[in-house]
Amino acid sequence: MTEMTTRTETTTGTDFTALAERYVAAFNETDPAARKRLVADLFSSGSRYVDPLADVTGHDGVDGFLGAAQETLAGCEFRVLGDVDAHHDRARFRWGAAPPAVWADGAEPPVIGFDVVVVDPDGRIDQVHGFLDRMPAA
Repeated sequence: MTEMTTRTETTTGTDFTALAERYVAAFNETDPAARKRLVADLFSSGSRYVDPLADVTGHDGVDGFLGAAQETLAGCEFRVLGDVDAHHDRARFRWGAAPPAVWADGAEPPVIGFDVVVVDPDGRIDQVHGFLDRMPAA
C-alpha cells in the first residue's frame, strides 16, 4: 500500500493560504461597498459558488450570498481552521464561524465548513465547492 502525501505544488503561482484568508475576510466584511470590492478582486467575473445553501454565479451572486450569510450568522466571525492544502489550480480548507467570545475562549466554533476552490489563470477564484460539516438547527 502506498502512503498518501499532501502536495503543495501549484500551477498558478497562487499563495493559497493568503487566498483563503482573503476569502474569509470577504465573509467578515460588513460594509456592502467594501465587500463588493473584495468580491471583485477575489473572484473571477464568471465565478460559481455552490454549497448546500446556495448555487450562485458572478460577482453579484457571490456578494449577495455573502450578505445573506452575514445576516444568518450575525455577530459571527469567520476564520480559516488549520492548514490550506493545495495542488495545481485548486485548494481545500476548513473554516469556522463563531462569535468573538467563542474564539477568545478557544472553544470549537458552532459552524464549521470545508471548501474547495479552483482559481483561474490570474489566481482569482473561479469555483467554490462548499460543504457544511456543522450548522446549528434554525
